[in-house]
Amino acid sequence: MRIALVAGEASGDLLGAGLIRAIRARIPEAQFEGVAGPAMIDAGCRRLEDAEALAVMGLIEPLRHVPRLLRLRRSLARRWVKSPPDVFVGIDAPDFNFGLEKKLRRAGIRTAHYVSPTVWAWREGRIKTVGEAADRVLCILPFEKDIYDRHGIDAVFVGHPKADSIPDDIDIASAREVLGLGDAPVVAMLPGSRGSEVSRLGPLFAAAAAQLAAGDASMQFITPAATPRLRGLIETQLDDAAVREHFTLTDGGSIEVMAAADVVMLASGTAALESALLGKPTIAAYKVSAITAIILRLFKLLKTKYFTLPNLLTEAPLVPEFIQEAATPEALATEIRSLLSNAARREEITARFATLRADLALGADDRAADAVINLAGQNEGH
Repeated sequence: MRIALVAGEASGDLLGAGLIRAIRARIPEAQFEGVAGPAMIDAGCRRLEDAEALAVMGLIEPLRHVPRLLRLRRSLARRWVKSPPDVFVGIDAPDFNFGLEKKLRRAGIRTAHYVSPTVWAWREGRIKTVGEAADRVLCILPFEKDIYDRHGIDAVFVGHPKADSIPDDIDIASAREVLGLGDAPVVAMLPGSRGSEVSRLGPLFAAAAAQLAAGDASMQFITPAATPRLRGLIETQLDDAAVREHFTLTDGGSIEVMAAADVVMLASGTAALESALLGKPTIAAYKVSAITAIILRLFKLLKTKYFTLPNLLTEAPLVPEFIQEAATPEALATEIRSLLSNAARREEITARFATLRADLALGADDRAADAVINLAGQNEGH
């Protein structure tokens, strides 16, 4: 079996690696090639282009990358139409992958799309695009399959890989010891994994920390830097806010950092779900560029009340959200103080997040592998 894949940035790379390993366990001779990051390469994928090539975000910001991305998509389409794989798997990156999937599907190649786009949140018209592009959608959120079923699109709920990988028994004391933290309250601050996110949220988070430290000098703050370049940016932001002495910085290790915390403040994204799966009381903030915010509001593109995944998966919202002008140092600091002063509320949030983990930890890699192999018309062991 030969499988082509295109993964978008780091999160897609990890999903692709898990999928490759699970397929290899069933079909050892399977071959993989495509747009891949280091995790997929380690799992056995031949890299045709780096996954970071697709790491663009926003509505306006990616426009300068369009010519390069179109050339890459045409090149991949020509390669795989000329030498068809048994199945193509587009992992996230819908704006890139849907166009490629359409071309490959028209050429008779079976296509799967792993991670549904947020058709339930914005740009509802994409549900038709998904149906035209993918023979099968692999959903990581439980309510997504119902949406596709209503539109007659083949979809499989595989569970969320993060729920499978995050430890279910967190030893907070050990995590703090490893990170060199004491017994005083710990606030984990994660301003994002992209430069644009850290540029917008880093100063905001640092200013909130300054307000908190002014009220309690014993309070501890810890931030994992996703890359060396971002670490330098974060250090500058902390110096500007005069809070560097209150912070511990780590090189990566976001899971360990959040595990050690009493409260987590973060940029909305995958980290919000990770924090919830760790059972951590969490506060989310997000800021996009001014032009992106204007477009979202002007055309009413957002169709959901909440923008963090945990709030979409629990009966009542458990993660306070602050977006654009609502995200102020004062608002964030006030919310953190409230959570730190209310142990009963923190315990309630932790208990309610535990049920979320049970709903999502289904063995996503294995379920996704079964769905892809089935789509390719292969039986286990062949």
